[in-house]
Amino acid sequence: MKIAQLVHLSVSVPPETYGGTERVVFHLVEELVRLGHDVMLFASGDSTTSAKLVPMCDRALTHTPFVNRDAIMTQMLEQVWNLSHQFDIVHSHLDFVGFPLARRSEVPVITTLHGHLGAPELAKVYHEFWEIPLVSISYAQRAPFRYNNWKANVYHGLPVDRYRVQLKPQRYLAFLGRMSPEKSPDVAIRVAQQLGMPLRMAAKVDPVDHEYFETEIAPLLADPLIQFIGEISDREKGEFLGNAWAVLCPHRPEAFGLVLIEALACGTPVVTYRHGSYPELIDHETTGFLCRDEQEMVQAVRRVGEIDRRRCRRAFEERFTAERMVKEYVQLYEQMIREASVNEPFSSDE
Repeated sequence: MKIAQLVHLSVSVPPETYGGTERVVFHLVEELVRLGHDVMLFASGDSTTSAKLVPMCDRALTHTPFVNRDAIMTQMLEQVWNLSHQFDIVHSHLDFVGFPLARRSEVPVITTLHGHLGAPELAKVYHEFWEIPLVSISYAQRAPFRYNNWKANVYHGLPVDRYRVQLKPQRYLAFLGRMSPEKSPDVAIRVAQQLGMPLRMAAKVDPVDHEYFETEIAPLLADPLIQFIGEISDREKGEFLGNAWAVLCPHRPEAFGLVLIEALACGTPVVTYRHGSYPELIDHETTGFLCRDEQEMVQAVRRVGEIDRRRCRRAFEERFTAERMVKEYVQLYEQMIREASVNEPFSSDE
């Protein structure tokens, strides 16, 4: 198949450090190319890919903060429109930004939604574009718009050999993500303090979260139990997560939660809340614990020794590999192409 992949331009593919969506797209594209598909990736020029890269800007837009992003994205959509006749299918990771293209394209367009859909301002756009074919990354993600045109649910996946299981962890808790209110790093800190266990925090501080970090989190870092490492690369994650006694994910509801399956790939149990996508990813008391509040998290960490780390790894291999993810997307592409051919208006030469 000839496949176009469209991504936002803020972060390169794969990301240099933080960037879950772009990392998933990278693994998707690499596996599609390995399987012999002809893939064209529309992304920032500093991306690295085995596909044919169509650079929409020289560098990821986070590195060029004063550029007009709307102008570049508009040009990107127009270029894809002009080239769309070359593809069998277009796979958009642009969320609603790509909906006008999807509505007007003669070539099938499938859109994977990567974010949480709870913001009230999304209602009008998703109701306007109700017919656009969508892919969810968890069933929980669909809740605000259950009656939109959901074609499939495809969980994220990672290469099976990306991380190795660590059967002899150290006695520290890990927090990986962003220092932002929705990730609730303060909860992770309080849980560690109640347990008297070291907490290592590998986290990014975005400019928008700088005030929150300085006022709410930085004062808590004076505790010698808490070690703030800062942002780490993908290469460093295996050791960081694999050596942890458990990974704390006290996040607010999310559409997926890539760090949860990264932890499972390392054999590390996850302690998180019982909301959003997390009950779909974590098997309570088997690969981690689903908790209602902080106190349940504290009690769960005390029980982490009951979890078989090999079972965590098996759950990853059974459900969250890149190979499984790509297989499901290929099946969806084929379905979309078949449906488009059936729905084409009949024409004949007179």
